[in-house]
Amino acid sequence: MRYFVITGHKAATDGSFKLDDLAGGAGRMDILVRCVNSAFVMSHNLRKDAEIYLVLEGGEDAPKTVRFQGSTVKYLNPDERSTASLIRNALLKKVPKEGEISSSPGVFISRMSFDDVIDKLAKLGNFVYLKEDGEDCREFQFPENPIFVLGDNQDLTEAEEKKLLEQGPSTINVGPYSLHADHCMILVQNELDRRQAAGESNAL
Repeated sequence: MRYFVITGHKAATDGSFKLDDLAGGAGRMDILVRCVNSAFVMSHNLRKDAEIYLVLEGGEDAPKTVRFQGSTVKYLNPDERSTASLIRNALLKKVPKEGEISSSPGVFISRMSFDDVIDKLAKLGNFVYLKEDGEDCREFQFPENPIFVLGDNQDLTEAEEKKLLEQGPSTINVGPYSLHADHCMILVQNELDRRQAAGESNAL
């Protein structure tokens, strides 16, 4: 499995945003939408071995977390508007104080905070922090079931970074320049794809 945790520091949590104003009124929801596509969308197919947690921290009803599960998700298309609609539909649900509910196949909503998500995923894999001063990903030995953590257009807050560092994550970068979050995801996906393909080839 490949897990991704993206923090939307200003992302809307009440579902009232307009689909044609994702970058403004929705609190840079456009970034999170592109990250969802980077987690799953391939040419004529979707990745089944990926999950993404969108931690939404904007507005009075924060935090909320929207989770996409690749093995069961439906109605996920490459365009940003339809993906944003899946997120908005999740946010329009009445969310319980504990646990999560499904808003559509493979899409779930909960009141989990960043800390809650980290605690949950700590039992499922190994954390990899995507940060500019990390080890070059081309030299990095990826763990089994990696959990990639990154911010949106802002770095993790001091409190978020402290929580993550308590898990002893590996820290990697994807190159010499600062890139958008969704581009970073594509690069680590590609690196993993190449290594998996090489491993399968060597096994033949």
